[in-house]
Amino acid sequence: MKHFIITVYGKVQGVSFRAATKAIADQLSIKGFVRNQVDGSVYIEAEGDQFSINYLVDWCKEGPDTAVVEKVDVSEGEIKNYLNFEIVKKHRI
Repeated sequence: MKHFIITVYGKVQGVSFRAATKAIADQLSIKGFVRNQVDGSVYIEAEGDQFSINYLVDWCKEGPDTAVVEKVDVSEGEIKNYLNFEIVKKHRI
């Protein structure tokens, strides 16, 4: 089990990036969350096996058809044992 923190930059808000990320995460049995950031980026915490996380990271480099991804930052974090994958509606500070 791995825990990755993924931040996606570019035209990634208002293009269904969060909904598409949730759909991919659910298909891959990835747990965690996705939320929009105040700076226009999308922030993801994802937990799953190495293959699934790698697939999600690769997908984030393209995103949904309407997104324009400029950069993706990825780092590893501590396991938090999320129970599901959620779209978080509000910004967290």
